Amino acid sequence: MPASSDALTELPAIDGWWACDDAGRPHLIGGKCPACGTYVFPPRASNCPNPACDSDVLEQVPMSRRGKLWSYTENRYPPPAPYPAQEPFEPFAIAAVQLAAEGLIVLGKVVQGTLAADLKVGIEMELTTMLLYVDDDGARRSVYAWKVAS
Repeated sequence: MPASSDALTELPAIDGWWACDDAGRPHLIGGKCPACGTYVFPPRASNCPNPACDSDVLEQVPMSRRGKLWSYTENRYPPPAPYPAQEPFEPFAIAAVQLAAEGLIVLGKVVQGTLAADLKVGIEMELTTMLLYVDDDGARRSVYAWKVAS
C-alpha cells in the first residue's frame, strides 16, 4: 500500500515476528508446543524443536516484552548488499536477551544511540521497535529492537 503524502505507513520489515497490543506496546510472536511447552522464535507452525517431543504443532503466542541481557556485541561495519544499511553507517549493538517467562534467548538490534559500552550482562532489557528502512512505496519498515529497561 503506498503511503499518503501527509503520513508514512509503518509496517513490519518481516511479517509475523512481532505485533503490538491494544496499548501499542510491541511483543514478539513465538511458537509454543502444546505438548511439551517448548518455545521457539522466530515463529513457525510445525516441528517442535525439543528432541524429546514428537509434536508437529506449534501455536503462535505473544512472548515476554522484557528479559535479562545474556550477551552482546557491537557491529562496526555495514552489512553487505542486499541488506539495508543507513547512510552514513553508524555502529550499533546487538543483544542476546533471555526472555523473562520463556527462558528463550532472542537476538536483536539495540536501539540507536546505545552501544556496547552502555551495556552489561544481567541488566533488564525491554522490547521496542525501530525504523530499519523506508521502502520504494514510502512505507516505514520497522524491526523489533531491545532497549535498556527504565
